[in-house]
Amino acid sequence: MTASGAFDGIRVRAEQVGLFETPILHGRLADADAMTAALAAAIRARHAAVPSLSRSNIGGWHSATDMLDWGGPAATALADIAIRMARRCSHFEGRDAASFEWTCKMWANVSPPGALNMSHAHPGVLWAAVYYVDMGAPPASGETGGELFFEDPRFPIPLMRMPGFRLRGIDGQPQPVEHRMPTAAGDLVLFPAWVRHGVRPHAGTGDRISIAMNIDVVG
Repeated sequence: MTASGAFDGIRVRAEQVGLFETPILHGRLADADAMTAALAAAIRARHAAVPSLSRSNIGGWHSATDMLDWGGPAATALADIAIRMARRCSHFEGRDAASFEWTCKMWANVSPPGALNMSHAHPGVLWAAVYYVDMGAPPASGETGGELFFEDPRFPIPLMRMPGFRLRGIDGQPQPVEHRMPTAAGDLVLFPAWVRHGVRPHAGTGDRISIAMNIDVVG
């Protein structure tokens, strides 16, 4: 009998615990058709008049982060909704979240067929949000693409050591390094600004229109 064989009866009893939850909020705004139409009109007018910035966008139009200056009451209403969501999801040790001054910077993206947004994060702020104004039209066949995706921030270092390595989740399945989130017009998605994210190529027809926001506190 080998030395290890003497201990063959030992068994492991372990409980798998999930830690460090990352909240991603995905919801549909009710009764928002008039606001969404007003946002679409403002963005199309700005798109026609002002050249694009070059940020994470590839093949699409990206406005400056001053949409609250030209987006009208609809943009102000959207910012207020996103801030209220962020405030409800925030905790500050020893201080009420409502006691802070909350700020929002907003910009628009117009993505024609083939356009995408590279993986990126929004440093220096607490929350990021995306509102979907127009999804364009689906292709005659195949996938529409254009999904918002999130990257698991835990995986870059293990992948550098062993590219095929995955952690098993509490369901026993290998965890993906990326999560794709299908969205529709009227959807609002809120997530921590440090989470890397991007947009898959738009495979449909017509322009997809979305609004991005950086949400933070002062004081």
